[in-house]
Amino acid sequence: MEHFNLKAVSPIDGRYAKQTNDLGDYFSESALIRYRILVEVEYFIALCELPLPQLNSFDKKHYKALRAIYQEFDMDSAKRVKKIESVTNHDVKAIEYLLKEEFDKLGLQDFKEFIHFGLTSQDINNTAFPKMTKDAFEQVIKPELDQLVAKLTELAYEWKDIPMLARTHGQPASPTRLGKEIFVFVERLQNQMDSLLNIPFGAKFGGATGNFNAHHVAYPNVNWIEFGNQFVNKTLELHRYQVTTQIEHYDYFAAFCDNLKRINTILIDLDRDMWTYISMGYFSQKIKAGEIGSSAMPHKVNPIDFENSEGNLGLSNAIFEHLSAKLPISRMQRDLTDSTVSRNMGVPFAHQLIGLKSLMKGLNKVIVRPESFDADLEDNWAVVAEAIQTILRREAYPNPYEALKALTRTNSKITAESMANFINELDVNDDLKAELRRITPQNFVGMKMF
Repeated sequence: MEHFNLKAVSPIDGRYAKQTNDLGDYFSESALIRYRILVEVEYFIALCELPLPQLNSFDKKHYKALRAIYQEFDMDSAKRVKKIESVTNHDVKAIEYLLKEEFDKLGLQDFKEFIHFGLTSQDINNTAFPKMTKDAFEQVIKPELDQLVAKLTELAYEWKDIPMLARTHGQPASPTRLGKEIFVFVERLQNQMDSLLNIPFGAKFGGATGNFNAHHVAYPNVNWIEFGNQFVNKTLELHRYQVTTQIEHYDYFAAFCDNLKRINTILIDLDRDMWTYISMGYFSQKIKAGEIGSSAMPHKVNPIDFENSEGNLGLSNAIFEHLSAKLPISRMQRDLTDSTVSRNMGVPFAHQLIGLKSLMKGLNKVIVRPESFDADLEDNWAVVAEAIQTILRREAYPNPYEALKALTRTNSKITAESMANFINELDVNDDLKAELRRITPQNFVGMKMF
């Protein structure tokens, strides 16, 4: 581990730096600078496509060189911006000054006052942040989620014929199948992914207080609303809010956070189930040479991947909760509280990413033990009581529920033998007795659900 990792305040940039490194291309300070430059450059190019007399002489051959400013952006470029910011004490203005320097180098001095023309800082921030969030989700988070759903689907089909004892309220209940219980999480995740993918990445773009004041006073004949929609929706591939204050509402982002919270919550539910199944002996875990489970107990192989996943997904949810609750609230036309908060947008994604990777690691380590499932079923013959009393109801047998209740709520353990004896004593014909004897905890598993 590098020295700077050991000095990191957050484990995101320290202990887990290798796992979260990909997010640095989207949520780091240098990434934010690059996205701001992207927006400023593409905005200038979009202005050049308008019939503005002062830009009519701009040679479009320079578009490539302008786009190279953000396409070839590197750490030296980021340091240049931070050096300028140390003087301006304004991060977005530092971007403007950097671009003006670049225009000077390209011999485009006559056009550099159209950099950031008519805009306020939030026109840049409220397009850069949703753009980087969209890219981070599509390029880093979504592939991990897709991979996890694919893994769960694979396991569900692999384990689809393994009968298992269900537990409701922690007590033995009508049997189910292991594969089906895993597929429950597949369907839940797919439902939430479908919902998530329908949430737009909202962006604000409309000048100091959202009305294109400066744009309109300078060029009253230009339809700036149409321009803004084209620029944000088509060029940046975001969704432009039509009526805003100085900042975006963050309503769509709040919905996005809330949807990701639901996904995390589903995964925490899975983490806890897997942890419990391991503790019950349903699964063992692959052992890696040299690894130590406990500093005191040499025999232990702890379910640490599921625990790590649960902890990080919980942290992710806590921060998503704050973002979704705070960001949509701003005093009058804006206050600055969103600025410091929005700089933490990458933090919940980082904890989520760690949680996803840990969960996947845990799933890849589990070894199913069918014999444990079978032994648990064999030890709980009382669960077939539901099947027997239901068939007796079908046959109009008097008080079948009460008869099974009297059998199963004694202090004596219900076994295959005691259940068979109960059936033999029923006042029903031999064919019905034979039907009832064929029911076992292993085959009373209902219909195949997928």
